[in-house]
Amino acid sequence: MTSYVTAETRTVPAGNGVDYAYRSVGEGTPLVLLQHFRGNLDNWDPALVDALAPARRVITFDNTGVGATTGRTPNTVAAMADDAVEFIDALGLERVDLLGFSLGSFVAQEIALHRPDLVNRIVLASSAPRGASGMHGWHPDVIGAVGGRETSAEQYLGVFFAGTPTSLTAGQEAAGRIFGGRTENRDTATNWQTRQAQYDAVTQWGIPDHAGLQRLQAITQPVFVANGDSDPMIPPRYSHLLAGLLPDARIKIYPDAAHGFLFQHHKEFAADVAEFLAA
Repeated sequence: MTSYVTAETRTVPAGNGVDYAYRSVGEGTPLVLLQHFRGNLDNWDPALVDALAPARRVITFDNTGVGATTGRTPNTVAAMADDAVEFIDALGLERVDLLGFSLGSFVAQEIALHRPDLVNRIVLASSAPRGASGMHGWHPDVIGAVGGRETSAEQYLGVFFAGTPTSLTAGQEAAGRIFGGRTENRDTATNWQTRQAQYDAVTQWGIPDHAGLQRLQAITQPVFVANGDSDPMIPPRYSHLLAGLLPDARIKIYPDAAHGFLFQHHKEFAADVAEFLAA
């Protein structure tokens, strides 16, 4: 099996006029990964993708305007979901599983609501429901760390990993895989327009709307909700809220971990995802 580190970056034209950059490893039922705030193809941990791929065709992609994909990044989660569906349709896929991480988990929820016939099972990592109280924008320390024009490895580690020696060590190892594993044909960095549009979408998603939480009752697919116990970006209380509102959900909170728990605990998380998707 090809490793994600060496997977070829391909392009597919979609019906909306956008050319989507994507990578694919493994064989079997498609598992489409939806990326976090400001992330591109290279911001997935290769160790996680490789651990997911033995029983699945794992597909990563840059949504509209992100990285090497053409177009202009939209500023609503709903538009991002519609664009993601355009990409999935362009690949000729009729039924997929979804794994959304952070902002990508918001997009996954909208895909399930917009095109329920497309989605089999859903994994929501570091997630929150639309309209949850207290989610209207991230804490200043968090957006200051990940939302500036220039960010550092220390800031990334401080948000994505807990402040314990074990978590920080795991974070440094993950950062080495993510930023140093692939040395050729790396993806195009996300630009400032993408940053602004994506944060607008995050902020709009978090406008308090208790009635809007009822939308989740329409997601009838099985859902696996997961988070780290020390996530400063999307605290685990929102994962518990999300799982409680979904008709068919299970939840797991990973210990001594933060926003990037799925990279820190990539083997355990991949095994949990595989078990859930195969159920």
